[in-house]
Amino acid sequence: MLLAWLIALFFEVNGGRAGNLTADASFVDNLKKVYWKLPSVRWKFNNLFLTISGAGKTFETWPEMVDNLIPYIGGEEEKSEKEPLKVWGTVENGQIVPAQTPSITAQCLRVPVSDGHTAAVFVTFKNKPTEEEIKAAWKNFQGRAQELNLPSAPKQFLQYFEEPDRPQAKLDRDLEGGMAVTLGRLRPDTQYDYKFVGLSHNTLRGAAGGGVLLAELLCAEGYILPR
Repeated sequence: MLLAWLIALFFEVNGGRAGNLTADASFVDNLKKVYWKLPSVRWKFNNLFLTISGAGKTFETWPEMVDNLIPYIGGEEEKSEKEPLKVWGTVENGQIVPAQTPSITAQCLRVPVSDGHTAAVFVTFKNKPTEEEIKAAWKNFQGRAQELNLPSAPKQFLQYFEEPDRPQAKLDRDLEGGMAVTLGRLRPDTQYDYKFVGLSHNTLRGAAGGGVLLAELLCAEGYILPR
């Protein structure tokens, strides 16, 4: 569950961007989704490749990004390291108390892609699961949105590709109306237990669509009542 939550942390509650709790939570979500069924994650490192729409820009309004990469996004790395711990934390006396683990470090780069944040994730577990256990946890994960069959919820939230060249932003960001998180390239690493790639549509899963889904959840759970 943890690894599913790793991905979901940056992507289900979220959608894909390290600036929004929603987007970050997407990846964490993925890890956390695996978290509850697999041995917990001890250490996690992310390389996050963030799109120009995450900065509220297009190629027309930001021509400097054509054929370019910017290796610095102010405040993004700090958010990417701290926000997942809020998702994993608890609420005490009306305040979010962040979790103390896992240890997370991140590096964020702005890339010349219109939509679809990508993360290259490296992870170490306290007790290392098998690749098959991780893939099964991703495949079988059902969040509250799926349990309630909410209108905007993806049927298969976490979708894993066996092809070595997937997921790709242009091919896979619109899966399930842009509300799914796609994963691929899960394999052992020489320094960590495993590494994999995750992709989420930052303006659908991570922003507009994520906001609509949260509203649907609040209505379904009785926090928003009809007038």
